[in-house]
Amino acid sequence: MPKYLDELDAVLRALADPTRRAVVERLAKSPAIVSDLAAPFSMALPSLMQHLSILENAGVITSEKHGRVRTVSLRPGALDVLHLWLGEQRTPAEHRADRLGIHLAHTTPKDT
Repeated sequence: MPKYLDELDAVLRALADPTRRAVVERLAKSPAIVSDLAAPFSMALPSLMQHLSILENAGVITSEKHGRVRTVSLRPGALDVLHLWLGEQRTPAEHRADRLGIHLAHTTPKDT
């Protein structure tokens, strides 16, 4: 069993919510201050802060506070665990599809 499964589970749980996915999509463009992140959502600031806390605990984002301004950034490499896991899943599925294609090519009657 791969050693990164706990990290994968945390990232998947964090990204399961559409608000958190939207925050990650926004942060993929550039870091942002919390008030800018909150602007497109119709929720109270404490609610958004809970979403940010979940993303930060999962290791997806980082935040820094300078005075009264909190800046949030996407953590470099935070989503690499998803790419790794998806790559591992893709390969067996592709092999099965290849074998099915070969089987169908050999068993399908050809028009004469």
